[in-house]
Amino acid sequence: MKGLYCRVGASDAEPKFVIQETTLPEVLDSHQVRVQVKACGLSPLDLKLLDDVGIQRDSIPVGREVAGVVLQVGPKVAFFQPEDEVVGILPLDSPCSGLCDAIDIDEHYLVQKPEKLSSVCVAGALHDGLCAYTALHTHARMASGHTLLVLDGASPFGLMCIQLACYHGVKVLTTSHSQQKHTFLEQLRPSVARVIPVYNDSSDLLSVVLEETGGLGVDIVIDSGVRLQEDKEPEEMKLLPHKHDIISVLGVGGHWVTSHQDLQLDPPDCRLLYLKSASLSFLNPEIWTASSAQQGRYLHILKDIVEKMSTGVLRPQPEEPVPLYEATVAMETVQRHPKKKAVVQL
Repeated sequence: MKGLYCRVGASDAEPKFVIQETTLPEVLDSHQVRVQVKACGLSPLDLKLLDDVGIQRDSIPVGREVAGVVLQVGPKVAFFQPEDEVVGILPLDSPCSGLCDAIDIDEHYLVQKPEKLSSVCVAGALHDGLCAYTALHTHARMASGHTLLVLDGASPFGLMCIQLACYHGVKVLTTSHSQQKHTFLEQLRPSVARVIPVYNDSSDLLSVVLEETGGLGVDIVIDSGVRLQEDKEPEEMKLLPHKHDIISVLGVGGHWVTSHQDLQLDPPDCRLLYLKSASLSFLNPEIWTASSAQQGRYLHILKDIVEKMSTGVLRPQPEEPVPLYEATVAMETVQRHPKKKAVVQL
């Protein structure tokens, strides 16, 4: 059977994605489940992270968010039986590509998929749902009555954050990166308190946030990238807020959750965070499968995501699924533009 793999060349070369033949072992391990894959979501590969955790291979399996049907179970599997519909995220060190017809995965990485939830929908949104949960619940300890600022709310991750926060009674402010995205965000139901346009230098983020919060600032900020310097930034970075602006919009005891791996704070930035008694967290959703320390909580989160998607609390924007033969091109696009999503239907 065929799977999608990444061939890593020299450190500065672009990764090459290829479809190649692969096989599964004859016998399953005690706690393993063999799943026939129905749909697989594609997310960008973080090659530096794989290197940091010591995963070095010539061919790295691609496609980790999977939805499918159980074909066979190992002798000690307790939670699943053949013909169960399941969904899960393959761990970083999995030898299987999620685009194979069938994969072997430990039962502790899977949850049951509600019947009325489509495989394509859940495979495409599972990663963003996990990121939103990790940011809002695990890091920011979101509670009813809080005020939240989501930067670039029309991105798949931003949309999940908005919907999850609205469900929990949080007041949501968000920024839009184009007129089309602005219109989309204003039409969301349940509605957000304010959509702040940041394209064409159309508004000053700090003054609008302070106006909306009575001068107090927000309890939580979730970014989608940060500008570190005022100048010398590429065009697409110009829509991102400067790190000083983010710290300035935080209220007392506020919490900033960042996706920016190489964030650098200067002493004045740290001083401002200290004066506000505010905190900063780094969002790395891979930690759930990289460490088994909180396996139970991780499975609880996955289960809650699929239940909320099946009841319509979380409504990701539908992705047009692509066939397997277009997976290579789709993955190259996702790798170059990390905010884009792609789902392969098998």
